[in-house]
Amino acid sequence: MRVAVVGGTGDFGLALARQLAAAGHDVVVGSRDAERATEKAADIGATGAANEDAVRGADVVVLAVKAETALATAEYLVDSIGETPVLSVASELRFTKGGVLPGDDALSIAERTQEVLRAPVVAGLHSLAAASLAHGKADGDALVCGDDLAAKELVLDLAGAVVTGRALDAGPLASARALEGLTAVIVNLNKRYRAHAGVRVTGLT
Repeated sequence: MRVAVVGGTGDFGLALARQLAAAGHDVVVGSRDAERATEKAADIGATGAANEDAVRGADVVVLAVKAETALATAEYLVDSIGETPVLSVASELRFTKGGVLPGDDALSIAERTQEVLRAPVVAGLHSLAAASLAHGKADGDALVCGDDLAAKELVLDLAGAVVTGRALDAGPLASARALEGLTAVIVNLNKRYRAHAGVRVTGLT
């Protein structure tokens, strides 16, 4: 599968791109800086391009930019992406003295991204961190939400390639509000226990 990772030179994007390339996918690392993308991609066995060029011809686009730039990036790439399925991995977080909290918007970033794009948006991989993907598959399961069944199946296939556990269908796109909030819980756990926590769902057959 040809996968474009927008924001692929960031810590999470590059770690994800590395694991997808290792799994045999044709990965294009995207960045606002094409030269930087090409340089980083060469280190992981992928190709690099400017974001708008990276998404053209892809089977799936991973929007791996930071939460604060996700919507602006989607707006900028709306025509280049067209109807190619998009995986949204960002979570809006609020950092307070008492701990990390979910964002206060009623809608998830994935839902707001769906309002911007013509393409179907799927949310997932929120329980994974760059550190957990740095040296191989992340321990645990990957949870995926979306309304478009065909797009969700593509993302489930990708997600299954980067975790030691299973890629699980966790329902409609509206459930991304819970997935993105889960990121705050995991960040708090990692800070408290100095770990790289993941999620494993039990009781499923």
